[in-house]
Amino acid sequence: MTDTIAIVGSPTALGGHFGGMEQGPAALRSAGFLDRLRASDAFASTAFVDHGDAPNDPGWAADDDPVMKNRDRIIAYLPRLSALVGTALGSGAEDEREPRLLMLGGDCTTHSATMAALKAHSPAARLAIAWFDAHGDFNIPSTTPSGNVWGMPFAMLCGRGDPGLVGAVNGPTVAEEDAALIGAQVLDQDESRMLNASSVAQFGSGMLRGRAGLAALDAWARIVGERCDGLYIAFDLDAIDQSEGISVAMPEPDGLSVDTAVEALRILARNNRVLGFGPTATMPRPDIDIDHHTDIVVRLTEAALG
Repeated sequence: MTDTIAIVGSPTALGGHFGGMEQGPAALRSAGFLDRLRASDAFASTAFVDHGDAPNDPGWAADDDPVMKNRDRIIAYLPRLSALVGTALGSGAEDEREPRLLMLGGDCTTHSATMAALKAHSPAARLAIAWFDAHGDFNIPSTTPSGNVWGMPFAMLCGRGDPGLVGAVNGPTVAEEDAALIGAQVLDQDESRMLNASSVAQFGSGMLRGRAGLAALDAWARIVGERCDGLYIAFDLDAIDQSEGISVAMPEPDGLSVDTAVEALRILARNNRVLGFGPTATMPRPDIDIDHHTDIVVRLTEAALG
């Protein structure tokens, strides 16, 4: 049976106060990302099918709302993205395995729509999520210090937050006990309190630098892999330390090294049925080599899906 990876792009930066991330899918394609994957030994027996980008015009718009920037535009966009993902997941022939998903973003609201599509595709399935991010993305309207909805999608898919936003992604699509936040080290105060009071597992970037932290992640992955039917890996690329030369909107110090991230992804992949991988937050920057950035994203994709 043929192994197929379905590719979908999410050209959106609607979730925040500046544009640029909507260019992410096009930037990766232009840098030869898909050609590099096809040439990789890790994908020697894999067919890649590119379903293009979800329609989103404008990909970003200025909005001075202090609580939920571009709320109505996001509520309109995310179901369109979910629909395209659903089409991509249902595109395999009868003699093929179900496609796995490679989601290119775009801001992190992308992942909440992706989880909606995965749940709709397999309504009876118990799904898990591993959320890699330098930030928590677990704010709700009453806690956000910025009004950036891209700081809310992890909460949204857990069923927390504005009813309109949660409804747009059919949240909750995952039980919090089946969710992990990985690599986070820049958290808002109230957001951190909510996370600590939840059953979401947390593996900070510093924790994962040591063998004990990786062993703890392995234990979580094994437990979740035993009780869940599939795992989606949401990967905001700003989880990678800025010293690695990553081309993202909000690079942060004290993040994961590429080698540590690769090891964490391999741990997740060997313990779980990985349904999809979503590297998001690519943003072209004049001071960063997009080819080097793309090489990093290829390595991460090989670890997650190869």
